[in-house]
Amino acid sequence: MTSTSGNDADAAGLDGPAASAVPAVELIGIGKRFGAVVANADVDLVLRRGTVHAVMGENGAGKSTLMSMLFGLLEPDSGEIRIDGRPVRFAGPLDAIAAGLGMVHQHFRLFDTMTVAENVVYGAEPRRPGFFGRGVVDRAAAAARVRELSERYGLESDPDAVVGSLSAGARQRVEILKALHRDARILILDEPTAVLTPNEVTSLFAVIRRAAEGGATVVLVTHKIHEVLSVSDEVTVLRDGRVTGRFATAEATAASLVHAMTGRAIDEVRNPRTGTPGATVLEVSGLTVGDSGAGSGSGSRTSPGGGGVAAVSDVSFEVRAGEIVGIAGVSGNGQHELVAAVLGTLPARSGRVRILGDDVAGRSVRDRRALGLAVIPEDRRGEGSAVTMSVAENVTLGHHRTPPIGSASGVGRGWMSIRAERARARELIRDYDVRTSGELQPIGALSGGNAQKVVIARELSHRAPLVIAEQPTQGVDVGAIESIHGRLLEHRADGGALLLVSHEISELLALADRILVMYAGRIVAEFPADEATTARIGAAMAGAAEAASEPDPEDPES
Repeated sequence: MTSTSGNDADAAGLDGPAASAVPAVELIGIGKRFGAVVANADVDLVLRRGTVHAVMGENGAGKSTLMSMLFGLLEPDSGEIRIDGRPVRFAGPLDAIAAGLGMVHQHFRLFDTMTVAENVVYGAEPRRPGFFGRGVVDRAAAAARVRELSERYGLESDPDAVVGSLSAGARQRVEILKALHRDARILILDEPTAVLTPNEVTSLFAVIRRAAEGGATVVLVTHKIHEVLSVSDEVTVLRDGRVTGRFATAEATAASLVHAMTGRAIDEVRNPRTGTPGATVLEVSGLTVGDSGAGSGSGSRTSPGGGGVAAVSDVSFEVRAGEIVGIAGVSGNGQHELVAAVLGTLPARSGRVRILGDDVAGRSVRDRRALGLAVIPEDRRGEGSAVTMSVAENVTLGHHRTPPIGSASGVGRGWMSIRAERARARELIRDYDVRTSGELQPIGALSGGNAQKVVIARELSHRAPLVIAEQPTQGVDVGAIESIHGRLLEHRADGGALLLVSHEISELLALADRILVMYAGRIVAEFPADEATTARIGAAMAGAAEAASEPDPEDPES
């Protein structure tokens, strides 16, 4: 482990080689509390010019709080921030932007109804003379600026595209272009790969390296170890708001980073794949969602030629008791619409869905859940939780009629026991190791990983025969991933059926008994666990279905 020390000399008035030796950013003794909760304690961080510096830690370790103080969103309780050797105090993000900082937040802050160019230049629009004092927005200049930045940094973007029609990766490129348009020399990326596909991650890393090679300082806030090892130059690790490790990435290992993050070693959780699956719990036959005349709200996708096509086309499979069936695929190939059709939030044009033998056509979401369906949704904030409600209230959602919290029938029906609700929440907080100040804390105030644990605790604790888990570990840290994987395998071991939808091939290889691959709304390949490899799954995800039967270059015996 290599310690990184800062340069405390005041750089005022320096230029040339002396100035270049001064770090781009220094955080010295930074502290921040929220009531009794210590978010950061005596944190030192040094960011050198032309480098990619990863700031790692589990969810709730204090990473985002630290970056929010650097970007002027929060004010430190103690310590000092220096930019180019000069002490600064930001009254808000505009001060930070003026000092050369830019930040791409985990949850995008874009106007969906506006174009890429309009979003990029918003608040810093190029103008031409007009009847008003400031002139009028020069839309041609805005589009030209987007094209120039896109070409320089390899951020392919159409200036005239409406942001609401873009993929997650394309939206992130717009966020980065926004920062670059304002001449950001210090770029903060907060969990930038949380919603990206593998190809989009590769493209993003190329942009990051190009920016650093051009002299920018890039801060990568993440908990994903393989990303840190592949793209960063230096690493600072936080745990419980304190620095627990400083590394030159070339000298770091996955084990050393995990230990610094968690204080312990993390064992990979894997499916033992023992036992024989039981009866069919979920049966999907010939399912089609959306058609050539459907709009996007009806479950259609847009073809390369611009026409609407079915989001899910003639899909059939089954999931049995004591079995985990994984679904792989690049985002936008029908996985989400498939889950929505099984849950009942999106109508099917044709086909059949049976849960424990019952045909659920026309049945409500509530009826399907009553049959034994539990769902861990992809969007934990928008669909999986009510962010302004407490942890206790979120644990109860959908189960408020279930004793002892609610009365399903008879005397007292329609009433809930708040005491029972809170007691149940405290029990699940303990059992699922949710890091929270208490059951009355709003779930929106929790870190992503802890909020996900609350959703998973709610869905798994009632032992539903069928669980659908869509991107269950997206945006959560290594410790939370271990816990979540363990819970999903417990559900399987107890005889439950699990449909696991994930962009992470490694997750599917670790957990699934069978892996299905979706491409363009269809299942194009199926692999038993002992035949599945990253190469075969990746080829099928890219549409090369024939590669599924070809020899695998990763396997010398194939």
